[in-house]
Amino acid sequence: MKSLTIFLFLMSVPCFCLSQMKTGTFADLEIQHRENPKPVIIHLYTSWCSVCKIEAFQLEKDKDLIQLINENFYVVNFEVEKTKEKIRFQNQDFVYLPNGNSGIHELALALSKNKNQPVYPLWIILDKDGNLIEYHEGIFTPEKMKKKLGEILVF
Repeated sequence: MKSLTIFLFLMSVPCFCLSQMKTGTFADLEIQHRENPKPVIIHLYTSWCSVCKIEAFQLEKDKDLIQLINENFYVVNFEVEKTKEKIRFQNQDFVYLPNGNSGIHELALALSKNKNQPVYPLWIILDKDGNLIEYHEGIFTPEKMKKKLGEILVF
């Protein structure tokens, strides 16, 4: 019994030590933003993107960055090839565009500068009024992200 108690305790320790970024959906965003406008971070990624996985691991380890984001921004993690529901964003409806066994969400193409094939990971940061203030393709290191978000909050 004692070893089971120790095992259960050790399994729960990581939950207390790791900070977690608060994320939501586009539907959540619309409601939250109406009540309390904040800048918005939209993170576009795919499940097959190895750079996305490396980046996520690096970002999740940075407690200061997670605290900065959780306190000052809304975040939507958007898996562009697996999100199939209709999304309403900035008063427009966007749908999933199937292509054989795969596909991409129309909103990913609308947000990307490369309309044929977005580069992943892709970070879109909007001010509290919905205007684009940062467009970042590729890996966003915790250091660079903290610097950029700090600059955004100064304005």
